[in-house]
Amino acid sequence: MGDPDTSHTEHEDHGWTRNIPDHPPRTDSADYVRSRTRMNAMADGISPFFYGPADYEDHHGGGLWLKDDDGWFIVRNVAGIEWSAQFCADPAKVDQLRLIARRLYAAFPDAVADLGIRELLDTPIVDAAGVAVWTDSICNASVPLPANAHRGVLPTAGGIHHYPAPVAEIAFFKYDDFDLWVDDSEGNQIAVVPLAPRGAGDGRVQVLHVRRPNPPEPDPPADLGHVAAGGVLGPQTSIAEKAFGEQYRKIALDEVDPSDPLVNATLPR
Repeated sequence: MGDPDTSHTEHEDHGWTRNIPDHPPRTDSADYVRSRTRMNAMADGISPFFYGPADYEDHHGGGLWLKDDDGWFIVRNVAGIEWSAQFCADPAKVDQLRLIARRLYAAFPDAVADLGIRELLDTPIVDAAGVAVWTDSICNASVPLPANAHRGVLPTAGGIHHYPAPVAEIAFFKYDDFDLWVDDSEGNQIAVVPLAPRGAGDGRVQVLHVRRPNPPEPDPPADLGHVAAGGVLGPQTSIAEKAFGEQYRKIALDEVDPSDPLVNATLPR
């Protein structure tokens, strides 16, 4: 146990503060440095890479790098362990992550050899030292994310460290001409998705997440009315218009590719 008198706080401009119990000073372990270097090399060899272009930060997201005849690719374990979270990690539960990875890698022996992880996969995790090794290994500290996707804060970007993963990860696979995050007239940051397939002509959106950076007012913003996460906004609302704005511009200027389903859509009336 650490000395309670040496506890400290950690914060960012995003407006959160958490208490960090005393622990040894954080340094980049040799395992982490190796993992980060190898991760970047593998990601740089994939084009296009799903999470976006370099430069990458090393997210402790439980990435498992595999290799077949087409080269390297990445999948993710059922959970990733952030560096600071290791101090509450139950070794028996972390060992389940090791066993999942071990079973998967049994089908990719070349990847095991190239990554040099045979001992890592075969060594049971029974204590804090084992948790620490796994946490900074290429089987956990191994998901390459651009800085904005990793730690970005709106209005610049909705990084996965600050927004719910089911919402933030939409940014990786949505159409480029649909805005996931829009601001209302009060500066609230709202994540929305369409209610119908592309080109259906349905301009409604569903609200997935609302973040109010400022203290909430007694009355909700006019754009939102009484709609919270899970509600539906009509095509005439400014939020829906902003979300579809680039698509509407393409339709108005007749710039839609004939093979794009959007060619069947019309501007809202």
